[in-house]
Amino acid sequence: MRILITNDDGISAPGLKTLEDIANELAGSDGEVWTVAPAFEQSGVSHCVSYTHPTMITQLGPRRFATEGSPADCVLAGIHDVMKDAPPDLILSGVNRGNNSAENVMYSGTIGGALEGALQGFPAIALSQYYGPENLHLANPFETAAQHGVDTIRRILAADPTPGAGYRLFYNVNFPPVPADAVKGTKVVQQGLRDNTGFSVEPHLSPSGRRFLWIRGGDQRAPVAPDTDAHANLASYISVTPMRADLTAHDALAALGAAFS
Repeated sequence: MRILITNDDGISAPGLKTLEDIANELAGSDGEVWTVAPAFEQSGVSHCVSYTHPTMITQLGPRRFATEGSPADCVLAGIHDVMKDAPPDLILSGVNRGNNSAENVMYSGTIGGALEGALQGFPAIALSQYYGPENLHLANPFETAAQHGVDTIRRILAADPTPGAGYRLFYNVNFPPVPADAVKGTKVVQQGLRDNTGFSVEPHLSPSGRRFLWIRGGDQRAPVAPDTDAHANLASYISVTPMRADLTAHDALAALGAAFS
């Protein structure tokens, strides 16, 4: 198996090393793992692509490249440049430092990398490690992803349907904020929503008197509805959510259509 990996925390992020280990086990002795990751952190860029300016790409070692771009840029570079003569069988994005459950999905560069992989027609999975008081200070905060990642991915790939017409499925995996031996299992659930916990801004003055704004995130442990990703994670379960790029609110089509008929 040939696997392309990327992330949004940058080429030097410890979560990428965890993903490399996962990918190497999946690929096997006859496989290959290719890394194309951002040269610096790209958290929060979502599915951004560098459409209006070129992206520099640098080879750092065998099958290892860094780009001055987003995770989606990295996937495009991997498919159409780095691996153009023999494309990947699988694209993995992560392992993100922090969860990409609930509304975080909409902002995540980790998700953006997997989404671009799916739009390009490849099996793609985003992986993120939820942080919390039970795992934040472990010797390896990514140990849950490290120990459960391979099995989770294999189960997803075994169940992944043959792609048909339309937007291809990709998968969002979040590992719970607990040590690896405290994981209770895996739940396939829908995307959740942390009500009233969206992003905001906090103003600060620089020493020169200029005004700057820091973006602030919401409470990542806020209650969410049952049978959703963040709820499963906070209950010590791995969450797996199948996704598509289609943002249509299908439940609203009929009523809105009637208003214009």
